Amino acid sequence: MQAINDFILAAAGQPWVLLLVFACCLIDGFFPPVPSESVVVGLAAVAATADVPNPVLLTVVAAAGAFSGDNIAYLIGRATGTGRWAWMRRHRAQRAVLWAGGELRKRPASLIMVARFIPIGRVAVNLTAGATNYPHSNFVGLTVLSAMLWSGYSVGIGLFFGQWFDDNHLLGATIAIICAISLGIAVDLAISRLRGRLPEELGADQSAPPAEG
Repeated sequence: MQAINDFILAAAGQPWVLLLVFACCLIDGFFPPVPSESVVVGLAAVAATADVPNPVLLTVVAAAGAFSGDNIAYLIGRATGTGRWAWMRRHRAQRAVLWAGGELRKRPASLIMVARFIPIGRVAVNLTAGATNYPHSNFVGLTVLSAMLWSGYSVGIGLFFGQWFDDNHLLGATIAIICAISLGIAVDLAISRLRGRLPEELGADQSAPPAEG
């Protein structure tokens, strides 16, 4: 166990760690299997007691990567639409796109902010924003703020839990990551419950007789 802790500490102090953070956060913006939260939260937990990597630099680099990844997803959505690949044409994906498109018209700021904290949710929302031609200038402004909030939140969780595990960096990072993932799942479930009501609402709207003039 001590050897593992020494390895984690040694790796966290290397300059290339921040490049890894940027790359993970960027790719995670349009390819959710890459675990950017785990990398950021885990390194922040180490930084809580080892002071490496620098928490401020970690926050800035994570935000820059997240912002870049979100905007790449937007550009992919604008270029390909929402039916380019088979997974996009599945019922669940199309329902998510339909819901996201409606929410983007009604409350884009809150949707983009919340979606950044949900690994798959942020990809769906960002792709839909591009596919539906949501104004890119507005999207850029919102993703600057959402990326900063997300990176600050992720680093904050890592710092909070990591401070209790001075002698076991692996355990501190693991607990911090589990807590971050749990919060993300909770938000995702809440959004899914809301989205699940959409088909019924649409059906009601479509079945309602037209208003007489």
